[in-house]
Amino acid sequence: MSLDLTYRSLVLSVAGNPRVEALIKGRARSLVRRYVAGESLEEALAVAEGLEREGVHAILDLLGEMVRTEAEARAFQGRILELVFSLAERPWPKYISVKPTQLGLDLSEGLALELLRGILREAEPRGVFVRLDMEDSPRVEATLRLYRALREEGFSQLGVVLQSYLYRTEKDFWDLLPYRPNLRLVKGAYREPKEVAFPDKRLIDAEYLHLGKLALKEGLYVAFATHDPRLIAEIRRYTEAMGIPKDRFEFQMLYGVRPEAQKALAREGYTVRAYVPYGEDWYPYLTRRIAERPENLFLVLRSLLGG
Repeated sequence: MSLDLTYRSLVLSVAGNPRVEALIKGRARSLVRRYVAGESLEEALAVAEGLEREGVHAILDLLGEMVRTEAEARAFQGRILELVFSLAERPWPKYISVKPTQLGLDLSEGLALELLRGILREAEPRGVFVRLDMEDSPRVEATLRLYRALREEGFSQLGVVLQSYLYRTEKDFWDLLPYRPNLRLVKGAYREPKEVAFPDKRLIDAEYLHLGKLALKEGLYVAFATHDPRLIAEIRRYTEAMGIPKDRFEFQMLYGVRPEAQKALAREGYTVRAYVPYGEDWYPYLTRRIAERPENLFLVLRSLLGG
């Protein structure tokens, strides 16, 4: 396993310790606000409006995952619908992300399908695009079934995510191709066993570019979700060399990560979206951000020392 993946595995393991969680929740609030828009919908909308003024569009995401009861899942659906109704009143592009386990996937696939269907029924006529997030490997198959079922019901404003660090992803790509998916491509942020995921960052990066170029060749719209300057440079080089217009793909980055690069790409005419999370359930999200970038660990330590 590469040094990068060893670091990520260690961070995610330590972050699962209840004492570590309590310490970070109690003392790292300043760091949280670097990556999370706030706990309320109003704070998230204010951040999105600020990004729009800089030429960067927002992907709004109500934080929460792996709910334990149907009541929790239905409560999350209600809050996501509140987000949909609020976005419908805004003049800028409307785009949200939802996690299947937030809507009860671990309880019942049927429940998750019902709640997602309810969101899409309200979102599509209001011009709100919905991205179905991908979570860890045990949930990939069920998530893809949800996507296919909803597309077969006629919902068109629904996107899917593929993760380049999983061995299975190229097969999933070909299986999804008949649906002509709006595809978000990510490397993957969860702790995965070596039996299902590539063990080396170089292999993950190579697979990321392979899948992205394959999707572009097949005529799909691709959202390249990455902060890696080398990958971004190669995507730019490839699309220019192949004559692929800028309206066939976009770049996506996290709120608070490389904001100047986001604005620079937008000024050059690329579509850029920032993933803007909000809500009270921010700890799992923050720990994955720490695991992705070693420099974030130093920010955490500084926050803890400074209170």
